[in-house]
Amino acid sequence: MSNTTTSLRRKIGSAGDLQSVVRTMKALAASNIGQYEQSVRALADYARSVELGLSICFRKIAPATQIETKARPGEGAIGAVVFGSDQGLVGRFNDVVAEYALTTLAALPGKPQVWAVGERVHARLADAGLPLAGHFTLPNSVKAITSLVGQILVESEARYSQGAISELHLFYNRPTSDAIYAPVSQRLLPLDETWRRQLAELPWPAKSLPEVMGGEPDTLRALVREYLFVSLFRACAESLASENASRLAAMQRAEKNIGELLDDLNGSFHRLRQSDIDEELFDVIAGFEALSVEAS
Repeated sequence: MSNTTTSLRRKIGSAGDLQSVVRTMKALAASNIGQYEQSVRALADYARSVELGLSICFRKIAPATQIETKARPGEGAIGAVVFGSDQGLVGRFNDVVAEYALTTLAALPGKPQVWAVGERVHARLADAGLPLAGHFTLPNSVKAITSLVGQILVESEARYSQGAISELHLFYNRPTSDAIYAPVSQRLLPLDETWRRQLAELPWPAKSLPEVMGGEPDTLRALVREYLFVSLFRACAESLASENASRLAAMQRAEKNIGELLDDLNGSFHRLRQSDIDEELFDVIAGFEALSVEAS
């Protein structure tokens, strides 16, 4: 069907409305990136303090008296928490992290047991045939991350203490400098001897080591809880920052495409309108010439 000025005007109006929506979503994504990136930067300092505290505890407490965090080979499944998105318009954000989780879990011994954070990634993992143990709703602000972390900790620690899972891995997208994001993973549990040794070998920033106050075992358990909390909080915040960066990039591409479409539609509209005007002028001239011939 050939275009008319009315249909082109309607298409231009629809494209303009869509462009306004895209600009609004672009502004929201840019605003959200700021709050999540700021949260990640602030959390990095706290995470460093927790790691240094654990380092001091591990240096002063004999291995035999430490909390029991060793792995139990052969027991339970491989637990995994995969962070994705609830909303669309994020490009391949969910596909990238889901594919990375699938590849990594396939290389690990044991059957996987997966928790999905976000409806979109939950659907990707379900389509891939992974056994899903549960689904968490993605937080919509920095303040809501704490509640999500608490839910994940309660669920995962209960499964770990019961022997239902022997390990817990986190999969999420992390912002990068050379690209928008990249998928990464972290083994959160068990807190084994390798993890303890790495922390014990951290260099202390001052000449003299501090004293552990309040009882070394109690302080160690408190710091371990903080370590688990910080690790989950950082994974979620970095995933949300990556999600909004991906959405911003998608909206920028959409805005460019809509701009090009509007240019084409406006060009077609002006050409068609000019053609209509030319036809009207030709009709007027033809009518005038016909009247002139009859008059003569």
